[in-house]
Amino acid sequence: MSKKAIGKIGVLLVNLGTPDTPQTPDVRKYLREFLLDKRVMDINPVGRYALVNGIIAPFRAPKSAKVYQQLWTDRGSPLMFHGLDLQAKLQTALGKDYHVAFGMRYQSPSISSALEELREQSVDRIIVVPLFPQYAAATTGSVHDKIMEIVKDWWIIPSINFISSYCDDPGFIKAFAELGKKYMAEDDYDHVVFSYHGVPERQVLKGSDHGYCKLGSCCNSYNKRNKYCYRASCFVTSRLLAAELGLREDQYTVAFQSRLLSDPWLQPYTDDLLKTMPAKGIKKVLAFSPAFVADCLETTIEVGEEFKEMFEHAGGEKWQLVESLNSNDSWVEALKDIVLEN
Repeated sequence: MSKKAIGKIGVLLVNLGTPDTPQTPDVRKYLREFLLDKRVMDINPVGRYALVNGIIAPFRAPKSAKVYQQLWTDRGSPLMFHGLDLQAKLQTALGKDYHVAFGMRYQSPSISSALEELREQSVDRIIVVPLFPQYAAATTGSVHDKIMEIVKDWWIIPSINFISSYCDDPGFIKAFAELGKKYMAEDDYDHVVFSYHGVPERQVLKGSDHGYCKLGSCCNSYNKRNKYCYRASCFVTSRLLAAELGLREDQYTVAFQSRLLSDPWLQPYTDDLLKTMPAKGIKKVLAFSPAFVADCLETTIEVGEEFKEMFEHAGGEKWQLVESLNSNDSWVEALKDIVLEN
């Protein structure tokens, strides 16, 4: 088929979501939509509904609202404006043969509105890029699920290419390493922590290829059996980042944050780990959050402020967060290459 016969290509960038405002009612609305997703809380539907609406949303929303108010800027939610900046830059980088849309899995702008934007452009096909480098059923899987739910009602469904993971993409790794090298050139750090958003262990095991995953050394290699294992994906991102940064194996640790409820989540837990470091002589830590490509509550507040306070309280001297990729030029170029390859 000649290039002239091919219509415009749609690119759909999707991130998790953010409340419309940092006020309690909007935060409660966001939490309800997020936590009622069957892929996020994969428990009995009746129990999930009762737990979210009866306990979590009512009691957590006021506390979360205060944290969102710390995060909010003149431009609003960082997750939102970094996403819009990335959309604009990627559009420029890809050119007129592409149309880049941006949506959120929860709240606004919705995936539905972004897909409708692409449909109005009469795109020939759609490339879906969830802004989660490591595949997880609760993030990337949920985005794909929602898109399929929407397009099943379209009379004409164009070709859709779902990009499920780019945890080992060279451009992604290089872009994050560039940010880290800037801090490493300014100070000598005793250790590097790669802190990823956690998921319940059961969710990793549910996605295991015929029982391959044992939550152990199976994740020390990244292969066709575990390419969709979230834990293995986090490990390979960390190994590649460490190599790009020139770190030995004993100079970095992989850990997991943001656990919810009492079920076992992927370990070690970042907040528990960092409290033990100063007593071992680790006084200066450089922290990355490579599961996030845009700064948000989990990076700026949790890793950047709360973990810093915990570390210093335990006797640490310096805890430095490496900011997310946001819309920096190296990340835009890496994302352009990911789109073109697909």
